Amino acid sequence: MNTFFALSLQITIFTILLTFNSATAQGTFDFDPVPPESQDFSAEKLESLGSFLTQAGSSSLLILKNGQVVYEWGATKRKHTVHSIRKALINSLYGIYVSNGAIDTTATIGQLGIDDIAPPLSESERLATVADLLRSRSGIYHPSAATNQAMLEQLPPRGTHKPNQAYFYNNWDFNVLGFILESITGKSIYDLFYEDIAKPLGMQYANDYVSIYAETETNGVPQTDGFYQYDRTKSHYPAYHFRLSARDLALYGQLYLNNGTWDGKQIIPKEWIKRSTKAHSVYNENYGIAYGMLWNVLMETETRKSKSFFHTGVGIHMLGIYPASNVVLVHRVDTEEDYNFSQGDFYKMISLVWDAEIK
Repeated sequence: MNTFFALSLQITIFTILLTFNSATAQGTFDFDPVPPESQDFSAEKLESLGSFLTQAGSSSLLILKNGQVVYEWGATKRKHTVHSIRKALINSLYGIYVSNGAIDTTATIGQLGIDDIAPPLSESERLATVADLLRSRSGIYHPSAATNQAMLEQLPPRGTHKPNQAYFYNNWDFNVLGFILESITGKSIYDLFYEDIAKPLGMQYANDYVSIYAETETNGVPQTDGFYQYDRTKSHYPAYHFRLSARDLALYGQLYLNNGTWDGKQIIPKEWIKRSTKAHSVYNENYGIAYGMLWNVLMETETRKSKSFFHTGVGIHMLGIYPASNVVLVHRVDTEEDYNFSQGDFYKMISLVWDAEIK
């Protein structure tokens, strides 16, 4: 073989391998769909699901099984506010920074120097730990940003419970978790998410973010990947909102289904995922639903033979991880505009998804 030709061939092969390995290292994920029947889903029933989604006013839906795209419907690359799914997004960051020793979950907020606008936190409230906040069991019923009037009216009176005495889904806990994470790492939540999660997974997330203030008029939701929402009449601490596509949420869900690994690298410790998807607080015994640490948990019951976990946003966005079925489910609605999709439609959507599975 001609020496020059052989050298050129070696360089070409090396370039191809380098390109492939770089793509793999960056978490390139193949969104090309496979035949649904190859993953035990009915194409005919998925078509009916699509018709329902159109009629109900969904934006997008993705079903992954065994790391393959079984069904992709709608504008899956379009970014929408994830609402309360933001809590599940920082679960990964806490997993990383708790496991590397940067964050001590036994530390109290008093030790961390955390207080809020008047009336200030009591001595009892200052005993709440980072772990209590992660489980939404702080017992601190202080007003918070991104909490509407209806939610405020549901807050128990201050001092009703001691730390870790009772579960109450409370934005104050979640917002302060964001503050703690940023204070200890010296970086914004958005920079952390971009570097530690989005880049390795190859997300569309581009890490542009701004701050908005309740006392200042805004022109709707900022068209950025993230935004802090301040309401200084309620609290020092902002809510941290994300805008992600269905595809990005599916990648995030697949990371959890993979027990935190991506392309052979352990991004989130497996033990953290196990710990944070444990049923710490049962809040619906009839349906076997509990809260873990920034995830909702569907517990094993007489009729449900395996555990799964999920988070919703305004009751209609969905990121669900079903380990026993090897399924990730993502559902989105454009809630940044007027919409008609109801919670009843949400339950119907879930029913149609699982009805399409070939038993």
